[in-house]
Amino acid sequence: MAKRKRRINAKGRNDTEQYLPIPYSMANHPTFRSLSGPAVKVWIELRSKFNGSNNGKLSLSFQDAATKLGLSKTTVGRAFNELQEKGFIVKQKAGHWYGRKAAEYQITDKPYNGSTATRSWQQWRAPKER
Repeated sequence: MAKRKRRINAKGRNDTEQYLPIPYSMANHPTFRSLSGPAVKVWIELRSKFNGSNNGKLSLSFQDAATKLGLSKTTVGRAFNELQEKGFIVKQKAGHWYGRKAAEYQITDKPYNGSTATRSWQQWRAPKER
């Protein structure tokens, strides 16, 4: 079976699929390496919803994340808290149970509202051990 060649458009991009880049500066950073497995999975799922112009309006419900990632809702909640604490995401709008609306988040590795990326995760430091 012959492989289909992927077509590259005039801007050098692939027309058929997207990808999620994780820069070496992030992947090698101690903060990223300190993330738990569920937090990395939730971050990837949330980050994959970014389309270039919707930062601050990224939503992922606990139920959707639990179903897609094979985690419990409690574990997903802990993962969201860890991502916020370590500066990878910022909650922009709280979710509502009765309106069936998931919370909306901003990712800090991409620009938001015309300002540059904050990359808050670079300032996080592990608590000192006693």
